[in-house]
Amino acid sequence: MFTNKTEVQAKEEILGLVKEYCDTFHVKKNYEEGDRIPYASRVYDSAEMTNLVDSSLEFWLTSGRYTDEFELKFAQYLGVKYCSLVNSGSSANLNAFMALTSSLLGDRQVKRGDEIITVAAGFPTTVTPIIQYGAIPVFVDVTIPQYNIDVTMLDAALTDKTKAVMVAHTLGNPFDLSAVKAFCDKNNLWLIEDNCDALGTKYTIDGEEKFSGTIGDIGTSSFYPPHHMTMGEGGAVYTNNALLNKIIRSFRDWGRDCVCPSGVDNLCGHRFDKQYGELPVGYDHKYVYSHFGYNLKATDLQASIGCAQLVKFPAFVERRRYNFDRLSAALQSATDKLILPVPCENSKPSWFGFLITCKEGVDRNKVVQYIEAHGVQTRALFAGNLIKHPCFDQMRATGEGYRIVGELTNTDRIMNDTFWVGVYPGMNDEMIDFMAQTIKDAVK
Repeated sequence: MFTNKTEVQAKEEILGLVKEYCDTFHVKKNYEEGDRIPYASRVYDSAEMTNLVDSSLEFWLTSGRYTDEFELKFAQYLGVKYCSLVNSGSSANLNAFMALTSSLLGDRQVKRGDEIITVAAGFPTTVTPIIQYGAIPVFVDVTIPQYNIDVTMLDAALTDKTKAVMVAHTLGNPFDLSAVKAFCDKNNLWLIEDNCDALGTKYTIDGEEKFSGTIGDIGTSSFYPPHHMTMGEGGAVYTNNALLNKIIRSFRDWGRDCVCPSGVDNLCGHRFDKQYGELPVGYDHKYVYSHFGYNLKATDLQASIGCAQLVKFPAFVERRRYNFDRLSAALQSATDKLILPVPCENSKPSWFGFLITCKEGVDRNKVVQYIEAHGVQTRALFAGNLIKHPCFDQMRATGEGYRIVGELTNTDRIMNDTFWVGVYPGMNDEMIDFMAQTIKDAVK
């Protein structure tokens, strides 16, 4: 087939066929009444598929040119200095938290037994790295209908062991960044923004509009298929702090001290002439480890998809906002039965989903089962109350390993009465309107 063709010509022919294949067999059919409406789905075309095949033909497999391109363009989009691509949003949270445990941070290093303020109403991997390391998560309640950390509880949660706040922006709605950032600055605390469900959200602070995830010390993102953009599996950690970036890269790349990318040797020019720890002088710098790290890198196959998705991403965000607004308007007639979500003040959310809390007398389980039976997929707000889950059984029994400040009243309310539906950019007006009518029928 490729006789008398150059490698470039052969590749062009293959990629042309891939585009034709995608356009022919992956074209999404129009929604028809009765089709199941998922809470999220991939939105893509032949650009993602041809990038993926292009990367596979290079057969580099690990991080490479597509990774470099994605990290650069993603950082430019967010307006941050540094971005590190990782293999998942959960790994991004692990990478971000572990960066704070580095001895390079001096007195601000998070040590075992130190406390991290967070919430129990959310996804577990915001909390998991804290517990696995041996720090103490300090849980405070959230607000309804914003579903974010109750900033009035921050001072009560503060002790001389507090080192950081690590909390997520809930389904695109940012937490009160002005209040949390001021609290962290006043008390010399780190702020990690779990931005996995809020990519593209904007927040105005000190008169300047910024993207969520860029206002704290470190931000994280997820590129799992249901998220705002996808590369299958994947995530990112970003910061404006050069030291934190160095530490993040070290923990991501096995904990090594060397900053040479894969396949590159002696970038610093001192590979064999320095002394580290108690190693002999001149020990190969590529095998010197300054942290107990991991391999959290993504592959170029993933990054290639992300590069194509990033071009589409601004349009994704606008469609999410449009879908959210249309659904909200359609459900206003049901506010006697339902609490609808309200954006945080000074924010412009990039909505991941549409959160709904059933009012007193409305059975959430019956409502959800009706909606599901009529072809609309629903989700709980992840863990609801993480402390109630089996993973906390041993800690609950001993009362050790975590603290609760005040009562988690709204957290428990969310666990019992809240659900959400999607607003992903692949939804059209007919899908939104059908969801709204189904929800209204469910609460009658």
